[in-house]
Amino acid sequence: MNNNPFDLSGKVALVTGAGGGIGSAIAMTLANAGADMAVADSNAANAERTAFDVKATGRRAVALTVDVREPDSVTAIEEATRKQLGEIDILVNCAGIAFNKPSEELSPEEWLQVIDINLNGVFWCCQAIGRRMLARNSGSIVNIASMSGVIANKPQPQSHYNTSKAGVIMLTQSLAAEWADRGVRVNAVSPGYIGTEMTKLGMNTPEWKKTWLEMTPMARVGEPVEIANAVWYLASDAASFATGSNLIVDGGYTAW
Repeated sequence: MNNNPFDLSGKVALVTGAGGGIGSAIAMTLANAGADMAVADSNAANAERTAFDVKATGRRAVALTVDVREPDSVTAIEEATRKQLGEIDILVNCAGIAFNKPSEELSPEEWLQVIDINLNGVFWCCQAIGRRMLARNSGSIVNIASMSGVIANKPQPQSHYNTSKAGVIMLTQSLAAEWADRGVRVNAVSPGYIGTEMTKLGMNTPEWKKTWLEMTPMARVGEPVEIANAVWYLASDAASFATGSNLIVDGGYTAW
């Protein structure tokens, strides 16, 4: 009998946005913990690269291309995962985009693009995979939100992004409440500034970098694996009594 609640051996996990950055770190962390991985991304080559790395750990992996804005595309990756790896035990919604623009200059297309991917996409994935989990009375979903869902970032303008992530946090709480008595846990991890391509522009802008680091008590950006480890906890049986939680991992940014 295995008494390690962090052990994911025998589990199947699906991670969206797993082609790079935080998503790929999550895929590798869960694989190293024993899970077989469905690696989904809008970029097929990036998904293949992460799947290759997962296979090097000795775990099974399948690379899938997905547009999380499209429910049919989400249904397709659920079916492909089930066919090739088995029923999904863990879902991590990490697909997301960000860019900075003053609110008064946002076009309708730009607003909707961010909401469609960052919020609607999370719902479509939770719905499609959640239905199967509910039928089995078992499953763990972790949504990647952001500290931007609880604060307005400074100095960059990004009302569209902040709003999308606040929506993810409330969606997480709502689904957790609906599904708690049916065996499915739903939690969120809210990263602060993490050293990925998404934050590179800001870190290369002296004013932004100075502000970001001064407002972070730890005075540094985080590493993708530091978010992945938080996801691992919530995905695992170690978090068996956690649902509806929003675990903020931000170096203390929101403490001030």
